[in-house]
Amino acid sequence: MEKDGIPWIDISVALRPELPVWPGDPPFCLSRLGEVAAGDEATVSGLSLGAHCGTHLDAPSHFIAGAPSIESFLPHRANGAVQVMEIAAGSEIDAPFLRREVAPGCRRVLFKTRNSAFWNEAGFRSDYLYLAPDGADFLIEQRILLVGIDYLSIGSMQPEQDVHPRLLAAGVWILEGLDLSRVRPGHYDLICLPLRIGDGEAAPARAFLAPPGTLRSRGD
Repeated sequence: MEKDGIPWIDISVALRPELPVWPGDPPFCLSRLGEVAAGDEATVSGLSLGAHCGTHLDAPSHFIAGAPSIESFLPHRANGAVQVMEIAAGSEIDAPFLRREVAPGCRRVLFKTRNSAFWNEAGFRSDYLYLAPDGADFLIEQRILLVGIDYLSIGSMQPEQDVHPRLLAAGVWILEGLDLSRVRPGHYDLICLPLRIGDGEAAPARAFLAPPGTLRSRGD
């Protein structure tokens, strides 16, 4: 998608009824309350979905009682320079890999994995690639502001291996449910804004990538 000469890449997934959701979470549902084509004055829809459906941002309150909710979100966390890293194989993203790949001074990282292909499949896939605990510790040491991944969870389904608590406790916000299938590894500008939901622990979001420097070069 190109607008104003800038090749924007939409890395959000389209919300639709058949979209995979985390086990036990409510699916996305769009109900037509009015339809112009059916003779109504306007087309009007009702929406029902879980806060962690599709592309969404996790706030610290997702796992930490009394922690900041999605209303505390500040744009600088998810808007700015970002590094997209590709992990072609394996079951987890560990610290040795990140030590080799994370660029000096990087503050935001997105992981492109085999998970992106799962959006085209029916049902939830439990064999998704996730961030290992030592990988999370490395990102915290690097003072990362945001980490994102191309499926419904950054962490393992095994509670003792889940990295959500340690990332969120360290102030690292988590962007999940991305589709990075059309994105090459490298450096970009990330634009991402979640819905403002009072006392929400997460919120659906729209996310785009653009060539590095786009945000700094725009004067309008």
